[in-house]
Amino acid sequence: MEAIRKQATRLREQVAKQQQAVFKQFGGGYGGSDNIVTDEAELQQHQKLEKLYISTRAGKHFQRDIVRGVEGYIVTGSKQVEIGTKLSDDSRKYGAENNCTSGSTLSKAALSYGRARAQIEKERGNLLKALGTQVAEPLRAMVMGAALEDARHLAQRYDRMRQEAEAQAIEVSKRQVKVRESGGNPDNISKLEAAEAKLQELKSNMAILGKEAAAAMAAVEAQQQRLTLQRLIAMVEAERTYHQKIIQILDQLEGEQMVSERQRIEASPNPTVDNSMPPLPSYEEVNGVFASQTFDGSTDSMGYFLGEVMHSYQAESDVELNLSVGDYVVVRKVSNNGWAEGDCKGKAGWFPFGYIERRERVLASKVVEVF
Repeated sequence: MEAIRKQATRLREQVAKQQQAVFKQFGGGYGGSDNIVTDEAELQQHQKLEKLYISTRAGKHFQRDIVRGVEGYIVTGSKQVEIGTKLSDDSRKYGAENNCTSGSTLSKAALSYGRARAQIEKERGNLLKALGTQVAEPLRAMVMGAALEDARHLAQRYDRMRQEAEAQAIEVSKRQVKVRESGGNPDNISKLEAAEAKLQELKSNMAILGKEAAAAMAAVEAQQQRLTLQRLIAMVEAERTYHQKIIQILDQLEGEQMVSERQRIEASPNPTVDNSMPPLPSYEEVNGVFASQTFDGSTDSMGYFLGEVMHSYQAESDVELNLSVGDYVVVRKVSNNGWAEGDCKGKAGWFPFGYIERRERVLASKVVEVF
């Protein structure tokens, strides 16, 4: 509908300009070219109103988009607050009720995290409230308000009056032709004068209404621009304040509890792994002389078995296997010098036997990964 409206407006302007050109060339007698409604000033007024109409409509749509975006953010944010609050409660419950035999380090960390998480969710709730009251509500009020609709009604009244004036200008032109053809018939002259008077009244009213409509639309446009910019700035400031407070909470949490615990964990000795491995098994071992012996020299009557990799190993030759923690290996041979031969992830080779631990029961999914 908007495209049709614009097209009709352009066609009316073109017709009016053509009429003006014809009347300037052939007009004479009563009225002349002064009766043409689309003079330069009126045309500029009309074009200004068209631009204001488009601008305020785009501004309204942008405000509505912001409101919808903020409302969606509030809905999802509220769900995040709910989830975060539940996590905070669970962490504090574990910290208060758990009695670990090896120490209370995790319990203290859980309590600290639970308190910090509760503060974070409180700040998130404050942010959502600020976005609702400082951004969404003012913009929604303007989108639904009467100021824009009143201004647009004035513009529509002006447009209807402009069409009426154009029709009256055509009527005046017809009356002028009749006066010329009748040789100055008094009745035709009287009707022409009445038509011209009505046209002048329409043009006068149209000029006044056009100024009022333009002023109202310009005021709405300025208010739209100012309010939308202010609400965008308010949204940025609210989010900036929120993130600054979150950083403060996390810094305090890390400074109070997490740093010391992390340093203690990092400083604790890792399981020792003997990296000074002997040479790979000899030809006799590879060909089965010691194939059924375990690392401690005893015979393994179970044959093949599964082992879980406890320490990573980087192969140093083509006959060795790369191992990653958590992998599972099918062990086929174990030599008496600390090496074992097996399959992992579709590859076969040798690896240090001490890097794995035997497993009697393994998930089926893990067995599939071996092959």
